[in-house]
Amino acid sequence: MKIRFLLVTTVILALITFSSASVLAKGSSSSAVKAIAVNTEKSSINWVGKKVLGQHNGKVKIQSGTINAKNGVLTGGNFAIDMKSITCDDLTDADYNKKLVGHLNSADFFNAAEFPTANVKITKVLKLTKKAYSYNLTADLTIKGITKSITFPATFKATGNGFEGNAKITIDRTLWDIKYGSSNFFEGLGDKAIKNEIELNVNLAN
Repeated sequence: MKIRFLLVTTVILALITFSSASVLAKGSSSSAVKAIAVNTEKSSINWVGKKVLGQHNGKVKIQSGTINAKNGVLTGGNFAIDMKSITCDDLTDADYNKKLVGHLNSADFFNAAEFPTANVKITKVLKLTKKAYSYNLTADLTIKGITKSITFPATFKATGNGFEGNAKITIDRTLWDIKYGSSNFFEGLGDKAIKNEIELNVNLAN
């Protein structure tokens, strides 16, 4: 009788343990970090470069990327930028447009033949509490084989199984050895000087 009672008790305890383990497993999987692929067709980067007497703007394509999130909160990510895809949107004259894009691809600027890809890797995520979906991000930005740390504001909103993300990044191009037309390195440029800051408006989706 005692043996039968012990066997029944053992079976019940085993079932309870298995059930508890299953619940814990389900709970842990739901809170795991999810890697979500960036949709390169829906995503974009718009750039603005300014000079003393005006500015130019255009686009550059995201080649690939992944955003990491946990329970709808951004935790990290990285993406590659196709530098050969750079375009100019403000010049309507086809010859001038082609000349500018060619110059941007040259060694004076991004040297896309030797360095066809730029990369962004998020290294630190600070979620802001006073404004919904807002973050301060720190990332390693690699251009022309040179990696520098940058910090910038961003928004991230989970949408079902996907997300919407935006960031506004301003960089000093000379830190990545893009010195052409910079008055910091060349004298007598006058109104032909090109400002060091490049603005990047990044829109990510999946």
